[in-house]
Amino acid sequence: MRFQILNALLHFLAFYMGAGIGSFLNVVIYRLPLGISVNNPKRSFCPSCKYKIPMWQNIPLLSWLLLRGKCANCGGKISIRYFLVELLTGVMFYLVFLKVSGEYAAGGNPWFMVKAWAPHVLCLWVFMSLLISGTFIDIDHFILPHRITIGGTVVGVLASWWVPALMAETTHTRGLLMSLASAALGLGGLWIVVELGKLAFGKVNHRQKPAFLKSASPGMCKLMGKLMGSEWLDGPVKWSVVQEDEELPPVVSIGRKKMEWGDIYGYRDSDHMVITCEALQVNDRSWRDVTAVMWMEKLLVKSNDAGEEFPLEGVKTLHGTVSQVVIPREAMGFGDVLFLMMIGSFCGWQAVLFTIFAASVIGTLAAMVPRLLGKAEWSAKIPFGPYLALGAALWIFYGPQVVEWYVSKTMWR
Repeated sequence: MRFQILNALLHFLAFYMGAGIGSFLNVVIYRLPLGISVNNPKRSFCPSCKYKIPMWQNIPLLSWLLLRGKCANCGGKISIRYFLVELLTGVMFYLVFLKVSGEYAAGGNPWFMVKAWAPHVLCLWVFMSLLISGTFIDIDHFILPHRITIGGTVVGVLASWWVPALMAETTHTRGLLMSLASAALGLGGLWIVVELGKLAFGKVNHRQKPAFLKSASPGMCKLMGKLMGSEWLDGPVKWSVVQEDEELPPVVSIGRKKMEWGDIYGYRDSDHMVITCEALQVNDRSWRDVTAVMWMEKLLVKSNDAGEEFPLEGVKTLHGTVSQVVIPREAMGFGDVLFLMMIGSFCGWQAVLFTIFAASVIGTLAAMVPRLLGKAEWSAKIPFGPYLALGAALWIFYGPQVVEWYVSKTMWR
């Protein structure tokens, strides 16, 4: 009887320890993207009134429920996501504990093997914390901070040296080398996917509607535009680049549509926009029937075989009438590449391949459904980090079994 009670308490401790870490992850998720130290101020504070929350009002899960999601000082609403992050972290910690301790015990009493499985569990708890933090930061800000991706990779490599079982190895040296190789595969593999995706699909074409669609219904035109990666212009439209405030990035207008600078250009210096102009005005110069190519820092105006280059820093007036605009579109950012590198450092090369496949399938389905139902724009940004995190979590719990099942169904008999 005593053993059952002690065992139940230890199981509860594994869950509630995760909930407590989830409370800290809420701090990381809120502060890290804003450049606020996670240590200063040391105590959590209300987002509305900045009231420093005392310890007895900051009990994981319970405080949010007892206070009904409100600040005890000002009554301001505290998002339910704080509660959900704590709950999610607690659940993931508990599932990791169950899986790893059960594997080491092999049907026996796991507590006799605690010295063997405890380091493994600890490493995966750190990994889950990084996945959860990265997921919610990416959802909020479309970024994956280097402290999580690169810092997490360093931690993953050290963890694999300490616990070679993370890499399915038995020696510290092999665990370290396999972690480094897997991190490199994650970095290089997804980088290639990004580059190929950029070449194949990395642009949106704003152009005049072709003749065969001029009499088609609006629904047919929209569908054909999605299939052809185009957004139709009813005719030549006004185009301009305006920077109203020197401290803010420029805004690009194509007809009635306005686009932020960051929505057009990605992380590569080679990204550029190609504009087919019926008329173009650059400062006090004007052209007709030219093609303009604009990078982040310069503009090239091409007329016949000649070309004239302007640094954008010196361009004060830039507008014209255009018939086609081709702009880059990012399939994913470099933060996703570094995130997969971190996943490889903790989980191995098989996990890298599994995560890319699982994240692509889940992400495609999750993105397509609301768009087909008309609940989201096809050009809307979608963070890919959460799908990578979900794919990595699936690998931890079910990945090898799924791969084994798939191989058994596809092998020649």
